[in-house]
Amino acid sequence: MKSPVHRCRDVEHARGQAGDGAGINCLQTEQRIPISKDVITSSSASAMWFIRDACGIVCAIITWMLVLYAEFVVLFVMLLPSKNLTYSIVNGTLFNILAFLALASHLRAMCTDPGAVPKGNATKEYIESLQLKPGQVVYKCPKCCSIKPDRAHHCSVCKRCIRKMDHHCPWVNNCVGENNQKYFVLFTMYIALISLHALVMVVFHFLYCFEDDWTKCSSFSPPATVILLILLCFEGLLFLIFTSVMFGTQVHSICTDETGIEQLKKEERRWAKKTKWMNMRAVFGHPFSLLWFSPFSTPDHGKAETYQYVV
Repeated sequence: MKSPVHRCRDVEHARGQAGDGAGINCLQTEQRIPISKDVITSSSASAMWFIRDACGIVCAIITWMLVLYAEFVVLFVMLLPSKNLTYSIVNGTLFNILAFLALASHLRAMCTDPGAVPKGNATKEYIESLQLKPGQVVYKCPKCCSIKPDRAHHCSVCKRCIRKMDHHCPWVNNCVGENNQKYFVLFTMYIALISLHALVMVVFHFLYCFEDDWTKCSSFSPPATVILLILLCFEGLLFLIFTSVMFGTQVHSICTDETGIEQLKKEERRWAKKTKWMNMRAVFGHPFSLLWFSPFSTPDHGKAETYQYVV
């Protein structure tokens, strides 16, 4: 709970008497004001979203380089030299499809507005235009000077308040929020799948090379082949563990309808409780279909839904 002194720092109040204008009164009873989602949607929501953060950009480039390295080893070290054409075609097709979906999901997660609240809209004139009733209040963020809806948090990297912000992920150079959580979940899932697939192929290739002449199982020299496979094995194992844990964490967060920040801060639940299936459909779209697994499908997120400002 915020102390009355702290609450005055980021709360705008309507005066107790009608027509008195906006003022400060920290003793008013808390209420909620339903406001259309259009009010808190950024005007640049349809434009390209990209965070100019050096650390995030470097991490995003590293992510692509690691996937491309795995692609190189899988194709030119393991599959193309293989004598089994069916094995090469099946595994090459599967791996490339998963890698393409992983990179597409990464791009969508990175270049999609996660749910940014418009900057600088917490002006006296704008708050008066909301026609607050006596005793009603709205939160505003002192850092980006925006009207702060319920379940929104300020990101110091994006320098914006993000609706249903889960966390800021440098690997996708973006926040994970209301609008791009689906793409982030797909990204972790597809990376985990290609990591597992690469590990299985590495094991089979090692067994094949031990049974056959090492000079015939790869177009590279035996020492180079071993080094490339060991590096791929290490990369695959590391990212399989990391993305699997992240995927499980995200699915649990969606099912419980509680973001990572809300869990960390142990915030009081002020929103309606829904079933796990309803929470999943809210993130991935209605109804369930193969489009849930497509990074090219934009989910509906409940356009008719109204958001509550914490007041």
